[in-house]
Amino acid sequence: MGPVVGSEGTRPTWSAPVRYAEADQQGVVFNAHYLLYCDEASAEFCRQRGILDFGEMLRVKKSTLTWTAPAVWGEVVDVYVTCPRVGRTSFTMCFNVKVADRECCTVETVYVHADESGTPQAIPDDVAQVLTSGAPIA
Repeated sequence: MGPVVGSEGTRPTWSAPVRYAEADQQGVVFNAHYLLYCDEASAEFCRQRGILDFGEMLRVKKSTLTWTAPAVWGEVVDVYVTCPRVGRTSFTMCFNVKVADRECCTVETVYVHADESGTPQAIPDDVAQVLTSGAPIA
């Protein structure tokens, strides 16, 4: 799994309260919703960096989830995002899903930059720089 994110002094990329429909009968967030939270956070990550249109050309290749504690209905979920690796046509994003200081789930997702037919395409240099540096495109 990638680097741990969401340490003291950092702000979440995306936050939202757990909705009733996202929880099971025990009030615990159903596991598939964590991927939805990460999808929202990745879009916000790209929006904050001025590369939201780039996100329209991405395909998920793989996601690996590790659960450590439940999030429950009514709590606010915070998702912290980093991008530790950018290759020629793909990159990895790491997500740390937390409620306050409690880590609930870590997710590592590999995205492939592809054209409309699904053929992998090179990631533009300026986008690769933004993904890893966190600074918006000038």
